[in-house]
Amino acid sequence: MINEIAANISSFMWGPILIGLLVGTGVYFTVRLRFIQVRRFLQGVRITLGLLDDPSHKGQISHFQALCTSLSGTIGTGNIAGVATAVALGGPGAIFWLWITGLLGMVVKYAECGLAIKYRVFAKDDSVAGGPMYYIERGLKMRWLGVIFAVLASITAFFIGNMVQSNSVADVMHSSLGVPKILTGLFMAVFIWLVLIGGIRRIARVAEGIVPLMCIVYIAGAVLVLALNLERIWPAILLIFRSAFTPSSAMGGFAGSTVLYTMRMGIARGIFSNEAGLGSSPIAHAAAKEDEPARQGLVAMMDPFIDTIVVCTLTGLVIVVSGLWASGLNGATLTAACFRASLDKYGDAIVVFGLLLFALSTLVSWSYYGDRSVFYLFGQRATVPYKWLYCLLVPIGAVVKLDLIWNLADIANALMAIPNLIALIALSGVIIRFTRDYEK
Repeated sequence: MINEIAANISSFMWGPILIGLLVGTGVYFTVRLRFIQVRRFLQGVRITLGLLDDPSHKGQISHFQALCTSLSGTIGTGNIAGVATAVALGGPGAIFWLWITGLLGMVVKYAECGLAIKYRVFAKDDSVAGGPMYYIERGLKMRWLGVIFAVLASITAFFIGNMVQSNSVADVMHSSLGVPKILTGLFMAVFIWLVLIGGIRRIARVAEGIVPLMCIVYIAGAVLVLALNLERIWPAILLIFRSAFTPSSAMGGFAGSTVLYTMRMGIARGIFSNEAGLGSSPIAHAAAKEDEPARQGLVAMMDPFIDTIVVCTLTGLVIVVSGLWASGLNGATLTAACFRASLDKYGDAIVVFGLLLFALSTLVSWSYYGDRSVFYLFGQRATVPYKWLYCLLVPIGAVVKLDLIWNLADIANALMAIPNLIALIALSGVIIRFTRDYEK
């Protein structure tokens, strides 16, 4: 009964109102900042690669490390299972709305990560803390709202950033290799602890190693599948555009879909995937060696581009090209079947390997998000017990059933977005001002 209540609340929270607010915020900043995600895209790439670094700027990690830390939290099971769910339920047209979400998400990430640099704070040991709780308190002068965000972020870190991820890895290892779930959980707990005790610098180094590897392996596998089905790519693209604006008829295991439902599935899965507007990524970007808010905002734009425009698009194309999207399969099972159709057992290996790395990297990045939230609430002393508790929950998450935890995490994640969106709109004048100053 509790799980059913939580599921209904989660469904309401992630309904048209919140999705409309997130998309509307993206449209607002796209217009006010004159499509900065397009105009300044190449400059964002150059800054990310370290071509425009200034050694005098304060911070703990490089632009590239900040992006990798953020990406390690956003690129996850949603890129494999979430896209498959969107296509299986909403039809191929959901991919078009996924693209729209990615484009709008780029400017939202620009805004929130720029604010993270402007309002971040430095501790006595020169460690950095920043994110929505700081720009809510220091920009809006509303500490109580910052406290609410930090509490929700620390709770979400335990659930969706920890137990859900360890459970996903343990399931894959058990079903594929027969490894007991508790052993997988214990191994990950030790790994996460060794990363956590090194602070943001070690977290960034781990993310810097894992993220490019997992992206290269998964993208290479998807490109190979598409290369083997070259003649089907153009018809698949036409189907995506046609299905985005016309109702899809029922066929095979596909129940059919209205345009509105297709739009909702694509937008919702896109937001879940890139987390634009939810307030998690600014916590990572606040640690970058950068004093100019706009410059770090341009780096942050690369996050939704890589996560949604590149990785999610490749997953979606593989699914549509395979023709299995109407088979009745769903989630990671559908994605694995599509890869297997072209690459046999190697397709399974790519999906399993991708899930393993995606989940492990999310565990690492969300540990930092929770750590900084606890630091904001209780100070440095509270972060050590938090790290122990975070690691303790990893093996527990590997063996328990997570239906209720998933729903609670979704609710906390949705609630995180509300104070963050309030701050973004209320501080829009600050965002526009530091953008104009930088461009002058």
